[in-house]
Amino acid sequence: MRGAIRRAATAAAVLALLLTGCSGDGDDGRDADGTIRLRFQSLAWQKESVDANKQLVKEWNEAHPDVQVDYVQGSWDSVHDQLLTSFEGGEAPDVIHDASDDLADFAYGGYLADLRPLLPGRLRADIPEQSWRTTTFGEGVYGVPFLQEPRVLIANTKLLKASGARIPTPERPWSWEEFREVTDELTGKGRYGVAWPLKEPVSVTLNLGLSGGGQLFHRDDDGKAVLRFEQGDGVVTGTIRDQVNTDGSAARSALGMGGSDALPGFFGGKYAMLPLGFSYRQQIIQQAPEGFDWTVLPMPAGAGGAVQGVSPQTLSVAEESPHKKEAVAFIDFLLRPPNMVRLARGDWMLPTGTEALTDPSLRGTEHGWAVGTALARGLRPAPAQSVRGYPEWKDKVATPALQEYYSGAIDTDELRKRLVEDGNRVLARYQR
Repeated sequence: MRGAIRRAATAAAVLALLLTGCSGDGDDGRDADGTIRLRFQSLAWQKESVDANKQLVKEWNEAHPDVQVDYVQGSWDSVHDQLLTSFEGGEAPDVIHDASDDLADFAYGGYLADLRPLLPGRLRADIPEQSWRTTTFGEGVYGVPFLQEPRVLIANTKLLKASGARIPTPERPWSWEEFREVTDELTGKGRYGVAWPLKEPVSVTLNLGLSGGGQLFHRDDDGKAVLRFEQGDGVVTGTIRDQVNTDGSAARSALGMGGSDALPGFFGGKYAMLPLGFSYRQQIIQQAPEGFDWTVLPMPAGAGGAVQGVSPQTLSVAEESPHKKEAVAFIDFLLRPPNMVRLARGDWMLPTGTEALTDPSLRGTEHGWAVGTALARGLRPAPAQSVRGYPEWKDKVATPALQEYYSGAIDTDELRKRLVEDGNRVLARYQR
């Protein structure tokens, strides 16, 4: 849920973060006694996650008296504009927490350090190449992907069992056709089989679209990004539209909701299932009424297989940092397998590291951890990961087009025309 970076930051939030980040005594990032001082801007926001990050910073500082790290609290709501302002003002944090789909402009703009010559072999080898692709722009690597969040189905256990539907597993998920049939069966008086909270529909559509064999973004012979809406791109989009407008098995009112907005209806039995990010499990544990029984299921799969796109959380180093080597050493410490597990559990997400994923605490059946770790092998870079102009296409073209399509206001031909024809005009401006 935090991979959808909102860009409308207020001036007050930006100024506050900049002031908080200014903690070095000298331009070379050293205190008067020669101690190197790094600023680590974290976007952790849940208490467990903030506590885990602050505790790791404390442990680093106790073990490294000559290289001290100052924890700076950032916000997902304002991070893009705040970072841009800090880069241009020469006040960027040394170590930067962000998401991979927010890095392209910073990487191409020269604001982030290329980490290839600095990364320890252990860290490079521990994270799969498919994850590294999310932070690779051109020839450089501009961030370390460390947490990722698959989308899962959260189901009302009582309603699911009463329906008699086959219970899907990561090894044998529902097909999209079977999923549509199940949601139809789960629909009854005063209840929908599913609610799709699609206030921000683009990343959900693109990332789940991979399972249907869709891609939408392609590269031409010159390496330029182009949009094509092919048969596979219509699988997930068509399923959602049909559930809402043909079957009546998906709640139309939920299309404008965020994930948290749909939880009260789920707890009240109005929706039998919700497709949500994996980290929503924490909110469910905190908010569900006593005795409410829920379960975690894998998302459906189509011709593309049990895959979906993700935009991992990342740690980067500012190009202007005078102590890049020390900054990467701190990142390496944060992402040692036991520490990566602590960060993952604090955020209720999955680590990217292969060793961390084997930790027993991430493989238990309680709260659906085992389902999530089983899905890790099918996670792929989000389709538009490295496409310049994607934010404009998303905001100005794709979001309104998909909202109208899912509500039934436009048909598939019109959706294709707007996503592709209007979209390619946007991308062309960034690739001249």
